[in-house]
Amino acid sequence: MTQLPVLQVAIPLACAPLCVLLRSRTAAWLLFLAAALSSLTCAALLAEQVADDGPVRYRMGGWPAPAGIEFVVGDFSTPILLLVSLSATVAAVYGHRSVPAEMDARRGTLLYACLCLTLAGLLGLTITGDVFNAFVFLEISSLATYTVIAMGRRRRALLAAFRYLVIGSVGAVFVLIGIGLAYAVTGTLNMADLAQRLTGTGSNRAVQAAAVFVFVGLAVKMALFPLHGWLPAAYAEAPSAVSTFIAATSTKVAIYVLCRFAFTVFGTSLVFHAMPVDRIGLLLAGVAMLVGSAAACLQNDLRYVLAWSSVAQIGYIVAGVALATAAGLSAAYLHIMAHAVTKAALFATAGLLLMRLGSVQLSALAGIGRRMPWTFAAFVVAGLGLIGVPPTAGFVSKWALVTALVERDQWLVLGALLVSSLLAVFYVGRVVEVAWFREPPEGTAPARPPASMVAAMWFLALLSLCFGIDPSLPDRLADAAASALLGSGGG
Repeated sequence: MTQLPVLQVAIPLACAPLCVLLRSRTAAWLLFLAAALSSLTCAALLAEQVADDGPVRYRMGGWPAPAGIEFVVGDFSTPILLLVSLSATVAAVYGHRSVPAEMDARRGTLLYACLCLTLAGLLGLTITGDVFNAFVFLEISSLATYTVIAMGRRRRALLAAFRYLVIGSVGAVFVLIGIGLAYAVTGTLNMADLAQRLTGTGSNRAVQAAAVFVFVGLAVKMALFPLHGWLPAAYAEAPSAVSTFIAATSTKVAIYVLCRFAFTVFGTSLVFHAMPVDRIGLLLAGVAMLVGSAAACLQNDLRYVLAWSSVAQIGYIVAGVALATAAGLSAAYLHIMAHAVTKAALFATAGLLLMRLGSVQLSALAGIGRRMPWTFAAFVVAGLGLIGVPPTAGFVSKWALVTALVERDQWLVLGALLVSSLLAVFYVGRVVEVAWFREPPEGTAPARPPASMVAAMWFLALLSLCFGIDPSLPDRLADAAASALLGSGGG
Protein backbone atom coordinates (compact mmCIF):
# COMPACT_ATOMS: atom_id res chain seq x y z
CA MET A 1 0.00 0.00 0.00
CA THR A 2 2.90 2.36 0.64
CA GLN A 3 3.81 2.30 -3.06
CA LEU A 4 0.38 3.36 -4.30
CA PRO A 5 1.14 7.10 -4.74
CA VAL A 6 4.15 6.52 -6.98
CA LEU A 7 2.34 3.78 -8.93
CA GLN A 8 -0.32 6.36 -9.80
CA VAL A 9 2.25 8.21 -11.88
CA ALA A 10 4.69 5.44 -12.83
CA ILE A 11 2.22 3.15 -14.61
CA PRO A 12 0.87 5.73 -17.11
CA LEU A 13 4.42 7.03 -17.67
CA ALA A 14 5.64 3.51 -18.46
CA CYS A 15 2.72 2.85 -20.80
CA ALA A 16 3.34 5.99 -22.89
CA PRO A 17 6.52 4.83 -24.71
CA LEU A 18 5.13 1.30 -25.04
CA CYS A 19 2.17 2.68 -26.99
CA VAL A 20 4.58 4.01 -29.63
CA LEU A 21 6.99 1.07 -29.61
CA LEU A 22 4.29 -1.57 -30.17
CA ARG A 23 3.05 0.25 -33.32
CA SER A 24 -0.46 -1.12 -32.92
CA ARG A 25 -3.47 1.08 -32.30
CA THR A 26 -5.30 -1.75 -30.54
CA ALA A 27 -2.32 -2.47 -28.29
CA ALA A 28 -1.95 1.24 -27.54
CA TRP A 29 -5.64 1.46 -26.65
CA LEU A 30 -5.31 -1.53 -24.32
CA LEU A 31 -2.30 0.08 -22.64
CA PHE A 32 -4.15 3.35 -22.09
CA LEU A 33 -7.16 1.47 -20.74
CA ALA A 34 -4.89 -0.54 -18.43
CA ALA A 35 -3.15 2.63 -17.23
CA ALA A 36 -6.49 4.31 -16.54
CA LEU A 37 -7.92 1.29 -14.71
CA SER A 38 -4.78 0.82 -12.63
CA SER A 39 -4.84 4.51 -11.69
CA LEU A 40 -8.51 4.25 -10.75
CA THR A 41 -7.78 1.20 -8.59
CA CYS A 42 -4.87 2.95 -6.87
CA ALA A 43 -7.01 6.05 -6.30
CA ALA A 44 -9.80 3.99 -4.74
CA LEU A 45 -7.36 2.19 -2.43
CA LEU A 46 -5.73 5.48 -1.46
CA ALA A 47 -9.12 7.05 -0.73
CA GLU A 48 -9.92 4.17 1.61
CA GLN A 49 -6.53 4.45 3.31
CA VAL A 50 -6.84 8.22 3.76
CA ALA A 51 -10.33 7.82 5.22
CA ASP A 52 -9.03 5.24 7.73
CA ASP A 53 -5.55 6.53 8.62
CA GLY A 54 -5.25 10.13 7.40
CA PRO A 55 -2.84 11.57 4.78
CA VAL A 56 -0.51 9.17 2.96
CA ARG A 57 3.07 10.30 2.23
CA TYR A 58 5.58 8.68 -0.12
CA ARG A 59 9.24 9.72 -0.08
CA MET A 60 11.10 9.21 -3.35
CA GLY A 61 14.28 7.19 -2.75
CA GLY A 62 13.61 7.23 0.98
CA TRP A 63 14.88 10.81 1.29
CA PRO A 64 12.88 12.75 3.92
CA ALA A 65 11.28 16.09 3.09
CA PRO A 66 12.21 18.86 2.54
CA ALA A 67 15.45 17.53 1.01
CA GLY A 68 13.67 14.75 -0.89
CA ILE A 69 10.72 14.68 -3.27
CA GLU A 70 7.45 13.82 -1.56
CA PHE A 71 4.03 12.68 -2.78
CA VAL A 72 1.14 13.55 -0.46
CA VAL A 73 -2.39 12.16 -0.68
CA GLY A 74 -5.06 13.55 1.65
CA ASP A 75 -8.72 14.54 1.84
CA PHE A 76 -8.24 17.37 -0.66
CA SER A 77 -6.48 15.28 -3.32
CA THR A 78 -8.19 11.86 -3.25
CA PRO A 79 -11.42 13.03 -4.97
CA ILE A 80 -9.36 14.68 -7.72
CA LEU A 81 -7.40 11.44 -8.19
CA LEU A 82 -10.68 9.56 -8.50
CA LEU A 83 -12.07 12.17 -10.91
CA VAL A 84 -9.03 12.17 -13.22
CA SER A 85 -8.61 8.38 -13.30
CA LEU A 86 -12.35 7.76 -13.77
CA SER A 87 -12.47 10.32 -16.60
CA ALA A 88 -9.51 8.61 -18.26
CA THR A 89 -11.21 5.22 -17.99
CA VAL A 90 -14.43 6.53 -19.54
CA ALA A 91 -12.44 8.27 -22.29
CA ALA A 92 -10.62 5.01 -23.03
CA VAL A 93 -13.89 3.10 -23.39
CA TYR A 94 -15.34 5.89 -25.52
CA GLY A 95 -12.20 6.17 -27.67
CA HIS A 96 -12.21 2.50 -28.65
CA ARG A 97 -14.59 3.34 -31.50
CA SER A 98 -14.25 7.11 -31.83
CA VAL A 99 -10.47 7.23 -32.40
CA PRO A 100 -10.43 4.80 -35.40
CA ALA A 101 -13.23 6.85 -36.97
CA GLU A 102 -11.27 10.11 -36.67
CA MET A 103 -7.66 9.20 -37.53
CA ASP A 104 -5.41 6.54 -39.03
CA ALA A 105 -3.66 3.82 -37.02
CA ARG A 106 -0.27 5.58 -36.79
CA ARG A 107 -1.73 8.76 -35.35
CA GLY A 108 -3.95 6.69 -33.09
CA THR A 109 -0.96 5.08 -31.37
CA LEU A 110 0.60 8.52 -30.83
CA LEU A 111 -2.68 9.84 -29.44
CA TYR A 112 -2.87 7.08 -26.83
CA ALA A 113 0.77 7.63 -25.88
CA CYS A 114 0.07 11.33 -25.32
CA LEU A 115 -3.07 10.54 -23.34
CA CYS A 116 -0.98 8.33 -21.05
CA LEU A 117 1.40 11.26 -20.55
CA THR A 118 -1.51 13.62 -19.90
CA LEU A 119 -2.91 11.20 -17.33
CA ALA A 120 0.48 10.82 -15.62
CA GLY A 121 0.98 14.59 -15.54
CA LEU A 122 -2.45 15.32 -14.07
CA LEU A 123 -2.11 12.62 -11.42
CA GLY A 124 1.42 13.73 -10.51
CA LEU A 125 0.26 17.34 -10.31
CA THR A 126 -2.46 16.28 -7.89
CA ILE A 127 -0.25 14.45 -5.38
CA THR A 128 3.14 16.16 -5.54
CA GLY A 129 4.30 17.88 -2.38
CA ASP A 130 7.00 19.87 -4.18
CA VAL A 131 6.38 23.11 -6.07
CA PHE A 132 9.00 22.53 -8.76
CA ASN A 133 7.69 19.06 -9.50
CA ALA A 134 4.24 20.61 -9.68
CA PHE A 135 5.60 22.74 -12.54
CA VAL A 136 7.18 19.66 -14.18
CA PHE A 137 3.96 17.65 -14.05
CA LEU A 138 1.99 20.69 -15.23
CA GLU A 139 4.15 20.87 -18.34
CA ILE A 140 4.08 17.11 -18.97
CA SER A 141 0.30 17.21 -19.08
CA SER A 142 0.22 20.48 -21.06
CA LEU A 143 2.69 19.44 -23.77
CA ALA A 144 0.89 16.14 -24.28
CA THR A 145 -2.44 17.97 -24.45
CA TYR A 146 -1.15 20.39 -27.10
CA THR A 147 -0.22 17.37 -29.22
CA VAL A 148 -3.53 15.52 -28.96
CA ILE A 149 -5.53 18.67 -29.72
CA ALA A 150 -3.53 19.08 -32.94
CA MET A 151 -4.76 15.63 -34.04
CA GLY A 152 -8.32 16.87 -34.56
CA ARG A 153 -9.97 16.09 -37.86
CA ARG A 154 -10.00 19.69 -39.15
CA ARG A 155 -7.10 21.99 -39.98
CA ARG A 156 -8.44 24.38 -37.37
CA ALA A 157 -7.18 21.92 -34.77
CA LEU A 158 -3.59 22.86 -35.63
CA LEU A 159 -4.34 26.54 -35.07
CA ALA A 160 -6.16 25.74 -31.82
CA ALA A 161 -3.22 23.68 -30.58
CA PHE A 162 -0.73 26.38 -31.56
CA ARG A 163 -2.75 29.08 -29.79
CA TYR A 164 -2.95 26.89 -26.69
CA LEU A 165 0.81 26.21 -26.93
CA VAL A 166 1.70 29.91 -27.06
CA ILE A 167 -0.71 31.06 -24.35
CA GLY A 168 -0.04 28.02 -22.18
CA SER A 169 3.71 28.51 -22.43
CA VAL A 170 3.36 32.10 -21.23
CA GLY A 171 1.35 30.82 -18.28
CA ALA A 172 4.00 28.20 -17.52
CA VAL A 173 6.74 30.85 -17.53
CA PHE A 174 4.74 32.91 -15.03
CA VAL A 175 4.38 29.90 -12.74
CA LEU A 176 8.10 29.15 -12.99
CA ILE A 177 9.06 32.76 -12.20
CA GLY A 178 6.78 32.68 -9.16
CA ILE A 179 8.30 29.42 -7.93
CA GLY A 180 11.79 30.85 -8.47
CA LEU A 181 10.99 33.95 -6.41
CA ALA A 182 9.55 31.84 -3.59
CA TYR A 183 12.67 29.66 -3.63
CA ALA A 184 14.92 32.72 -3.57
CA VAL A 185 13.18 33.96 -0.43
CA THR A 186 12.93 30.64 1.43
CA GLY A 187 15.56 28.30 -0.02
CA THR A 188 13.12 25.37 -0.20
CA LEU A 189 10.73 23.82 -2.74
CA ASN A 190 8.73 21.51 -0.47
CA MET A 191 5.18 22.85 -0.08
CA ALA A 192 4.87 22.21 3.65
CA ASP A 193 8.32 23.67 4.31
CA LEU A 194 7.54 26.67 2.10
CA ALA A 195 4.35 27.33 4.03
CA GLN A 196 6.23 27.27 7.31
CA ARG A 197 9.00 29.60 6.13
CA LEU A 198 6.57 32.02 4.47
CA THR A 199 4.60 32.52 7.69
CA GLY A 200 4.66 36.18 8.65
CA THR A 201 6.14 37.38 5.33
CA GLY A 202 2.93 38.96 4.01
CA SER A 203 4.56 42.37 3.68
CA ASN A 204 7.54 40.99 1.73
CA ARG A 205 7.26 42.35 -1.83
CA ALA A 206 9.17 39.41 -3.30
CA VAL A 207 6.72 36.95 -1.74
CA GLN A 208 3.76 38.97 -3.00
CA ALA A 209 5.29 39.06 -6.48
CA ALA A 210 5.80 35.29 -6.34
CA ALA A 211 2.13 34.80 -5.48
CA VAL A 212 1.02 37.10 -8.30
CA PHE A 213 3.15 35.29 -10.89
CA VAL A 214 1.91 31.86 -9.78
CA PHE A 215 -1.75 32.92 -9.71
CA VAL A 216 -1.63 34.59 -13.13
CA GLY A 217 0.12 31.56 -14.64
CA LEU A 218 -2.44 29.18 -13.18
CA ALA A 219 -5.29 31.48 -14.27
CA VAL A 220 -4.06 30.92 -17.83
CA LYS A 221 -4.01 27.15 -17.33
CA MET A 222 -7.53 27.11 -15.93
CA ALA A 223 -8.84 29.54 -18.58
CA LEU A 224 -10.16 32.17 -16.19
CA PHE A 225 -11.50 35.27 -17.95
CA PRO A 226 -9.81 37.24 -19.52
CA LEU A 227 -7.10 34.58 -20.00
CA HIS A 228 -9.51 32.08 -21.56
CA GLY A 229 -8.68 32.67 -25.23
CA TRP A 230 -7.16 29.24 -25.82
CA LEU A 231 -10.04 27.16 -24.44
CA PRO A 232 -13.00 27.34 -26.89
CA ALA A 233 -11.12 26.22 -30.00
CA ALA A 234 -8.97 23.72 -28.07
CA TYR A 235 -12.00 21.89 -26.67
CA ALA A 236 -14.05 22.14 -29.85
CA GLU A 237 -11.40 21.07 -32.37
CA ALA A 238 -9.79 18.22 -30.39
CA PRO A 239 -10.66 14.58 -31.17
CA SER A 240 -13.88 13.56 -29.44
CA ALA A 241 -12.26 11.26 -26.85
CA VAL A 242 -9.75 13.99 -26.01
CA SER A 243 -12.47 16.63 -25.54
CA THR A 244 -14.36 14.24 -23.26
CA PHE A 245 -11.24 13.72 -21.13
CA ILE A 246 -9.74 17.21 -20.93
CA ALA A 247 -13.07 18.99 -20.48
CA ALA A 248 -13.51 16.98 -17.29
CA THR A 249 -9.98 17.31 -15.96
CA SER A 250 -7.45 19.85 -17.21
CA THR A 251 -8.92 23.13 -15.94
CA LYS A 252 -10.21 21.40 -12.79
CA VAL A 253 -6.72 20.21 -11.84
CA ALA A 254 -5.34 23.71 -12.50
CA ILE A 255 -7.93 25.14 -10.08
CA TYR A 256 -6.98 22.47 -7.55
CA VAL A 257 -3.30 23.48 -7.83
CA LEU A 258 -4.21 27.15 -7.40
CA CYS A 259 -6.07 26.25 -4.20
CA ARG A 260 -3.03 24.42 -2.86
CA PHE A 261 -0.79 27.40 -3.55
CA ALA A 262 -3.28 29.90 -2.13
CA PHE A 263 -4.27 28.09 1.05
CA THR A 264 -1.32 25.79 1.76
CA VAL A 265 1.84 27.42 0.38
CA PHE A 266 1.26 31.19 0.59
CA GLY A 267 -1.48 31.06 3.20
CA THR A 268 -4.73 32.95 3.69
CA SER A 269 -3.16 35.84 5.61
CA LEU A 270 -1.03 36.77 2.59
CA VAL A 271 -3.45 35.90 -0.20
CA PHE A 272 -6.73 37.19 1.24
CA HIS A 273 -5.60 39.86 3.71
CA ALA A 274 -2.33 41.40 2.52
CA MET A 275 -3.46 41.07 -1.13
CA PRO A 276 -6.93 41.63 -2.65
CA VAL A 277 -7.06 38.22 -4.34
CA ASP A 278 -10.59 37.51 -3.09
CA ARG A 279 -12.03 40.72 -4.56
CA ILE A 280 -10.23 40.27 -7.88
CA GLY A 281 -11.28 36.61 -8.01
CA LEU A 282 -14.95 37.39 -7.40
CA LEU A 283 -14.91 40.17 -10.02
CA LEU A 284 -13.33 37.97 -12.69
CA ALA A 285 -15.59 35.06 -11.76
CA GLY A 286 -18.73 37.16 -12.20
CA VAL A 287 -17.59 38.51 -15.57
CA ALA A 288 -16.58 35.00 -16.69
CA MET A 289 -20.08 33.71 -15.92
CA LEU A 290 -21.68 36.39 -18.08
CA VAL A 291 -19.19 36.41 -20.96
CA GLY A 292 -18.97 32.63 -21.25
CA SER A 293 -22.72 32.09 -21.23
CA ALA A 294 -23.41 35.01 -23.59
CA ALA A 295 -20.81 33.74 -26.06
CA ALA A 296 -22.30 30.24 -25.88
CA CYS A 297 -25.65 31.68 -26.94
CA LEU A 298 -24.07 33.09 -30.11
CA GLN A 299 -22.45 29.88 -31.37
CA ASN A 300 -23.80 27.72 -34.21
CA ASP A 301 -21.54 24.71 -33.60
CA LEU A 302 -22.53 22.45 -30.70
CA ARG A 303 -18.94 21.88 -29.60
CA TYR A 304 -18.28 25.62 -29.43
CA VAL A 305 -21.48 26.08 -27.41
CA LEU A 306 -20.16 23.56 -24.88
CA ALA A 307 -16.65 25.01 -24.90
CA TRP A 308 -17.81 28.57 -24.23
CA SER A 309 -20.09 27.37 -21.46
CA SER A 310 -16.99 25.94 -19.76
CA VAL A 311 -15.63 29.49 -19.47
CA ALA A 312 -18.73 30.39 -17.46
CA GLN A 313 -18.57 27.24 -15.33
CA ILE A 314 -14.95 28.00 -14.40
CA GLY A 315 -16.25 31.33 -13.11
CA TYR A 316 -18.66 29.48 -10.80
CA ILE A 317 -15.82 27.43 -9.31
CA VAL A 318 -13.51 30.43 -8.89
CA ALA A 319 -16.28 32.35 -7.13
CA GLY A 320 -16.50 29.63 -4.50
CA VAL A 321 -12.72 29.56 -4.05
CA ALA A 322 -12.49 33.36 -3.80
CA LEU A 323 -14.97 33.41 -0.91
CA ALA A 324 -12.29 31.61 1.14
CA THR A 325 -14.92 30.14 3.47
CA ALA A 326 -15.75 26.54 4.29
CA ALA A 327 -19.10 26.87 2.50
CA GLY A 328 -17.51 28.50 -0.56
CA LEU A 329 -14.72 25.96 -0.89
CA SER A 330 -17.13 23.07 -0.43
CA ALA A 331 -19.41 24.53 -3.13
CA ALA A 332 -16.45 25.02 -5.47
CA TYR A 333 -15.37 21.42 -4.94
CA LEU A 334 -18.90 20.18 -5.54
CA HIS A 335 -19.05 22.13 -8.80
CA ILE A 336 -15.70 20.72 -9.91
CA MET A 337 -17.18 17.23 -9.63
CA ALA A 338 -20.59 18.13 -11.05
CA HIS A 339 -19.26 20.06 -14.03
CA ALA A 340 -16.61 17.44 -14.83
CA VAL A 341 -19.23 14.70 -15.13
CA THR A 342 -21.78 16.88 -16.93
CA LYS A 343 -19.43 18.44 -19.46
CA ALA A 344 -17.74 15.11 -20.25
CA ALA A 345 -21.18 13.62 -20.98
CA LEU A 346 -22.07 16.54 -23.26
CA PHE A 347 -18.82 16.36 -25.24
CA ALA A 348 -19.23 12.58 -25.52
CA THR A 349 -22.69 13.14 -26.98
CA ALA A 350 -21.38 15.79 -29.38
CA GLY A 351 -18.63 13.42 -30.55
CA LEU A 352 -21.11 10.65 -31.22
CA LEU A 353 -23.37 12.99 -33.18
CA LEU A 354 -20.36 14.21 -35.15
CA MET A 355 -19.43 10.63 -36.04
CA ARG A 356 -22.90 9.81 -37.34
CA LEU A 357 -23.85 13.15 -38.96
CA GLY A 358 -20.46 14.50 -40.08
CA SER A 359 -21.30 17.90 -38.56
CA VAL A 360 -22.61 19.31 -35.30
CA GLN A 361 -23.69 22.65 -36.71
CA LEU A 362 -27.07 23.33 -35.15
CA SER A 363 -28.72 23.23 -38.57
CA ALA A 364 -27.43 19.66 -39.04
CA LEU A 365 -29.09 18.56 -35.79
CA ALA A 366 -32.65 19.18 -37.03
CA GLY A 367 -34.86 16.30 -35.92
CA ILE A 368 -31.96 14.30 -34.50
CA GLY A 369 -33.81 13.86 -31.20
CA ARG A 370 -36.37 11.71 -33.02
CA ARG A 371 -33.84 9.88 -35.19
CA MET A 372 -31.34 9.13 -32.40
CA PRO A 373 -33.56 9.32 -29.29
CA TRP A 374 -31.29 7.48 -26.83
CA THR A 375 -28.27 9.51 -27.80
CA PHE A 376 -30.04 12.82 -27.52
CA ALA A 377 -31.79 11.83 -24.29
CA ALA A 378 -28.35 11.63 -22.69
CA PHE A 379 -27.66 15.16 -23.95
CA VAL A 380 -30.89 16.39 -22.35
CA VAL A 381 -30.03 14.80 -18.99
CA ALA A 382 -26.53 16.31 -19.01
CA GLY A 383 -27.89 19.63 -20.29
CA LEU A 384 -30.25 19.83 -17.33
CA GLY A 385 -27.22 19.31 -15.10
CA LEU A 386 -25.43 22.16 -16.84
CA ILE A 387 -28.39 24.47 -16.22
CA GLY A 388 -28.70 23.30 -12.63
CA VAL A 389 -32.13 21.65 -12.68
CA PRO A 390 -32.96 19.17 -9.89
CA PRO A 391 -32.32 16.28 -9.44
CA THR A 392 -28.91 16.65 -11.10
CA ALA A 393 -25.46 17.21 -9.65
CA GLY A 394 -25.43 20.69 -11.19
CA PHE A 395 -28.37 21.72 -9.00
CA VAL A 396 -26.64 20.49 -5.83
CA SER A 397 -23.43 22.40 -6.56
CA LYS A 398 -25.15 25.60 -7.72
CA TRP A 399 -27.42 25.65 -4.69
CA ALA A 400 -24.40 25.25 -2.42
CA LEU A 401 -22.69 28.13 -4.23
CA VAL A 402 -25.78 30.34 -3.98
CA THR A 403 -25.92 29.68 -0.24
CA ALA A 404 -22.22 30.50 0.18
CA LEU A 405 -22.58 33.76 -1.77
CA VAL A 406 -25.61 34.83 0.28
CA GLU A 407 -23.70 34.17 3.51
CA ARG A 408 -21.02 36.64 2.39
CA ASP A 409 -23.49 39.18 0.93
CA GLN A 410 -22.01 38.85 -2.56
CA TRP A 411 -25.17 39.96 -4.31
CA LEU A 412 -23.56 41.13 -7.56
CA VAL A 413 -21.82 37.79 -8.10
CA LEU A 414 -25.06 36.01 -7.20
CA GLY A 415 -26.85 38.10 -9.81
CA ALA A 416 -24.24 37.15 -12.41
CA LEU A 417 -24.73 33.48 -11.51
CA LEU A 418 -28.49 33.72 -11.93
CA VAL A 419 -28.21 35.54 -15.27
CA SER A 420 -25.65 32.99 -16.44
CA SER A 421 -28.01 30.16 -15.50
CA LEU A 422 -30.84 31.79 -17.45
CA LEU A 423 -28.54 32.09 -20.46
CA ALA A 424 -27.72 28.39 -20.04
CA VAL A 425 -31.45 27.66 -20.30
CA PHE A 426 -31.39 29.53 -23.62
CA TYR A 427 -28.37 27.85 -25.23
CA VAL A 428 -29.27 24.34 -24.06
CA GLY A 429 -32.92 24.90 -24.95
CA ARG A 430 -31.91 26.16 -28.38
CA VAL A 431 -30.18 22.85 -29.12
CA VAL A 432 -33.13 20.85 -27.78
CA GLU A 433 -35.58 22.88 -29.87
CA VAL A 434 -33.65 22.20 -33.07
CA ALA A 435 -33.22 18.51 -32.29
CA TRP A 436 -36.78 17.72 -31.23
CA PHE A 437 -39.09 20.20 -32.90
CA ARG A 438 -37.62 20.80 -36.35
CA GLU A 439 -38.19 18.47 -39.25
CA PRO A 440 -35.25 16.20 -40.07
CA PRO A 441 -33.77 16.35 -43.57
CA GLU A 442 -34.85 13.69 -46.02
CA GLY A 443 -32.56 10.71 -46.45
CA THR A 444 -31.47 7.60 -44.64
CA ALA A 445 -31.44 7.59 -40.87
CA PRO A 446 -28.04 7.68 -39.14
CA ALA A 447 -26.48 4.30 -38.43
CA ARG A 448 -26.80 2.79 -34.96
CA PRO A 449 -24.16 4.37 -32.68
CA PRO A 450 -21.38 2.15 -31.28
CA ALA A 451 -22.35 0.49 -27.99
CA SER A 452 -19.11 1.46 -26.22
CA MET A 453 -19.62 5.15 -26.98
CA VAL A 454 -23.26 5.04 -25.88
CA ALA A 455 -22.30 3.23 -22.67
CA ALA A 456 -19.64 5.81 -21.80
CA MET A 457 -22.00 8.68 -22.56
CA TRP A 458 -24.87 7.28 -20.49
CA PHE A 459 -22.59 6.33 -17.60
CA LEU A 460 -21.60 9.99 -17.24
CA ALA A 461 -25.16 11.27 -17.64
CA LEU A 462 -26.51 8.82 -15.05
CA LEU A 463 -23.65 9.66 -12.69
CA SER A 464 -24.84 13.28 -12.75
CA LEU A 465 -28.34 12.09 -11.86
CA CYS A 466 -27.08 9.82 -9.08
CA PHE A 467 -25.08 12.64 -7.50
CA GLY A 468 -28.15 14.86 -7.68
CA ILE A 469 -30.59 12.32 -6.22
CA ASP A 470 -28.24 11.28 -3.40
CA PRO A 471 -25.55 13.94 -2.90
CA SER A 472 -24.27 12.45 0.37
CA LEU A 473 -21.01 11.14 -1.14
CA PRO A 474 -19.98 14.31 -3.04
CA ASP A 475 -21.11 16.42 -0.06
CA ARG A 476 -18.92 14.39 2.28
CA LEU A 477 -15.93 14.57 -0.06
CA ALA A 478 -16.37 18.32 -0.58
CA ASP A 479 -16.72 19.09 3.12
CA ALA A 480 -13.64 17.01 3.98
CA ALA A 481 -11.65 18.72 1.22
CA ALA A 482 -12.66 22.20 2.41
CA SER A 483 -11.77 21.33 6.00
CA ALA A 484 -8.38 19.96 4.93
CA LEU A 485 -7.62 23.08 2.92
CA LEU A 486 -8.66 25.59 5.56
CA GLY A 487 -6.81 23.57 8.16
CA SER A 488 -3.68 23.90 5.96
CA GLY A 489 -3.65 20.15 5.36
CA GLY A 490 -3.30 20.88 1.68
CA GLY A 491 -3.14 17.26 0.58
